[in-house]
Amino acid sequence: MKRALAIVWLLLASLFLTGCDTSPPLYKGKFLAFGTLVDITIAGLMEQDAQAATDIIEEDFKRMHRSWHAWDPGPLGRVNRLIQTGVTFSTPPSVLPLINRGIVLSEQSDGLFNPAIGQLIDAWGFHRNDPSEHQPPSQAIIEKLLQQAPNMNNLRLNGIQMHSTNTAVKLDFGAFGKGYGIDLAMEHLKELGVSNAILNAGGDLRAIGSKNGEPWRIAIRHPSGEGVLGVIATQGSESIFTSGDYERNFTWDGKRYHHIIDPRTGYPATGTRSVTVIHNDATTADAAATALFIAGPSRWFEIANRMGLGYVLLVDSDNNIHMNPAMQKRVELTEHNFSVKLSPPLSAESNQESAVKE
Repeated sequence: MKRALAIVWLLLASLFLTGCDTSPPLYKGKFLAFGTLVDITIAGLMEQDAQAATDIIEEDFKRMHRSWHAWDPGPLGRVNRLIQTGVTFSTPPSVLPLINRGIVLSEQSDGLFNPAIGQLIDAWGFHRNDPSEHQPPSQAIIEKLLQQAPNMNNLRLNGIQMHSTNTAVKLDFGAFGKGYGIDLAMEHLKELGVSNAILNAGGDLRAIGSKNGEPWRIAIRHPSGEGVLGVIATQGSESIFTSGDYERNFTWDGKRYHHIIDPRTGYPATGTRSVTVIHNDATTADAAATALFIAGPSRWFEIANRMGLGYVLLVDSDNNIHMNPAMQKRVELTEHNFSVKLSPPLSAESNQESAVKE
């Protein structure tokens, strides 16, 4: 009898606890934007509310894509056409913030991040949605574009009025527009009452809050493009961005060419396979991942300090992992066939650690 009563009480307690667990399940949605699949995960909201927020964010991304696309008709396309004339014009409000951020980030990266080299991107065929059938431009074309030396310092801004001292400038925000869009979308999610979420655009993401009280755990893509190199647990509001040579590329005469163009040489950057950056700002993380990829194993530490970064992991072409001590504490490597080269601490490590603990 006592045993039967105990079983009844256990069943009642189980039903009571189940009924009290009112935390909503994770909501997961996805849509296409910026030429990639965007995944959104929301914790702490009922499904209908999370779906409504996702629909709004999807419209945000569609609008940003139309505004910032470098070769489709839109505000950025108009800016690029006017730059070629050398005249002064009014910059569209949807584009101006990206230009301002691009100027600052380019300066911080010593010009390795250079959104003004759109003509080089075009010459390599990476302005196409599918560059697989393209071939490398001739050496003469590359040399001509390098001689023109377009950079963000060629732009002269006075309020919304702008002109370029170099008509060879063609703005392409592909190297950080996705990050800026994620920042804007995440701020919009907060305004909609979302406190715990991840926005993941093709493996580049920003997270806020937690996964029902637990840190979001983020996988870092293996530099081969297949599998996982390691895992990072987020701390509050953080962005984790990876640039790799596996993303957009084509093969010509047996040689593979990737999309991360070194503005100093006009060719795809060499010496690096992938770079992962953690930062509280997705725009900075996006631009920095590109800049450090180009900087390579010899200059990544210098450029990371210039850009105020606190967490960096770089895989070079000899399969060495370069990272700073703060990043070593954060990443759980799941692939152990790499040699690890630990740098001295970055100057921003302590500041970065404080910034992510909101």
